[in-house]
Amino acid sequence: MSQVSIIIPVFNEASALNRTLRCLQILDPPAHEIIVVDGGSTDATVAIATQHQATVIIAPQRGRAPQMNAGAELATGAILCFVHGDTLVPDDLVAVLRQTLADAAIAGGGFISIMAGGQRTRWGVTLHNALKTYYAPLIFRPRRFFRDGLRVLFGDQAIFCRRRDFWACGGFDATLPIMEDADLCQRLSTLGRICQLNRVVQSSDRRVAQWGTLKANFIYLAIGSLWAMGVSATWLKQFYEDVR
Repeated sequence: MSQVSIIIPVFNEASALNRTLRCLQILDPPAHEIIVVDGGSTDATVAIATQHQATVIIAPQRGRAPQMNAGAELATGAILCFVHGDTLVPDDLVAVLRQTLADAAIAGGGFISIMAGGQRTRWGVTLHNALKTYYAPLIFRPRRFFRDGLRVLFGDQAIFCRRRDFWACGGFDATLPIMEDADLCQRLSTLGRICQLNRVVQSSDRRVAQWGTLKANFIYLAIGSLWAMGVSATWLKQFYEDVR
């Protein structure tokens, strides 16, 4: 059976990481390895990861793309799954990934991400994000949507793919401060279909809670649309602040 390596890029995730790692420790079957890639945290992130017996490395460069690449370089599993530090996955994650990638026509995939916090679930944002996986490539890359099966996944959807395909398409573009996940999907889709599974993961709604639902949806839509039209991700990053 294909072994699964889980890679978690983190920066000051002490408030969420403990719960994420507890969730990963009860996977059945278990992951081959859990690699936490820290970007220079100043809180208890590294201590929490070490406490949960994850493999911890310090990335030479901070940023999700270079951190995830650093984790992928260390990983030995045939399947890579990239999980954010505030995301909870189903306990049959490994079996789901193996079953999905047993189809040679599929190059990668992700889950439906439910945005939730301690007091509420953001159903509107969740629905928009799930639909965006389809409508974004349909509008901006229609030929590839139909010809290649291009779908656009984002980091909180727990993106996964074969390790050999990840490196065959060049991994994450380390120069991109945001949209590195959508960019990877575009390149992975040249090797096979990208699919959004009819299964869910749960991610923190902290950014939506800070921005408000309308502002968050507008920013998500505007940044994705402008990037698809060729606007630099480096310039767009100024509108996508880090929230912890």
